[in-house]
Amino acid sequence: MFLSSPSPLRTKKTQAIGIPIIDLSLETAMLSHHIITACQDYGFFKLVNHGVPIQVISKMEEAVQGFFSKPPSEKIKVKANPPSPFGYGCRNIGFNGDVGELEYILLQANSLSTCSDNFSVVANQPTNFRCAVEDYIQAVKELTCELLEILALGLSLPDTNVFSRLIQDVDSDSCFRVNHYPGIKPESNQPKSDHRIGFGEHSDPQIFTILRSNDVPGLQISTVDGLWIPVTTEPTDFCVFVGDTLEVLTNGRFKSVRHRVMANKSIKSRMSMMYFAAPSLNEWISPIPQLIYPGNLRLYKSFTWNEYKKAAYSLRLGDQRIDFFKCQSTLC
Repeated sequence: MFLSSPSPLRTKKTQAIGIPIIDLSLETAMLSHHIITACQDYGFFKLVNHGVPIQVISKMEEAVQGFFSKPPSEKIKVKANPPSPFGYGCRNIGFNGDVGELEYILLQANSLSTCSDNFSVVANQPTNFRCAVEDYIQAVKELTCELLEILALGLSLPDTNVFSRLIQDVDSDSCFRVNHYPGIKPESNQPKSDHRIGFGEHSDPQIFTILRSNDVPGLQISTVDGLWIPVTTEPTDFCVFVGDTLEVLTNGRFKSVRHRVMANKSIKSRMSMMYFAAPSLNEWISPIPQLIYPGNLRLYKSFTWNEYKKAAYSLRLGDQRIDFFKCQSTLC
């Protein structure tokens, strides 16, 4: 199943483009073809019949709704303390002046970090919060690895674990973030311009991002020609984004997608949960040799994930960070 999203928000121009919707229950060969096409053309697709139990999703949503419904004085107790980005944040996105109309919580997704980076956050929440987070992260991690192995198979790579191995590493730097965009109060005089930004334009630096959001609109992705397409979601959908690191690993065959979230204009809150799949800090990232050949020269330098991460987070959100790692000649 590879369909165009029936979004009523799209203009006539974008209706001709559509958004890929991929059914994970398809036969493997057809599935890999559709996923590769989506990653090449959009760097993005919506996923249905993904196998993640609805109970796991619902418990995670209930847990984070409980957290964000607390008074500010309670949430601030687990505020992120630089240089560590993990914990609670409000409006500020990173440390370089970017802001948005949201609050969020950021956790390390690596199981080894449960009692370190995440301890202050988890220790201040009910027991069901920790259980919900662990179950959800494990489920979307398994889904991510399955998708990456299907990609490797479709690319005819001899090692189908070449991507998923990076996520399964015990030192993986993957993280989990929940963004909460509060709804507008009915009596509010807050301006409702269509052009206010909730979370600014950017690409994700990691390998893959798996996103789940409620039915409040706001997410948009950019096409290669700069056209912004609104993305609608259903209760059982996931959104999958190609990150900068996967673009490098595939030597530019897959493109990391630029995306943004428009400010919430609904009285209902918008909630989105993102699993950012990343390698270990010391992992070397470079184009896979099988994807470099005459007529398809190497496009990116080699670097460690830690080097790229530091560079990415030293820049503004909207900067084209991956450009700093492109080869400047054929002697890359």
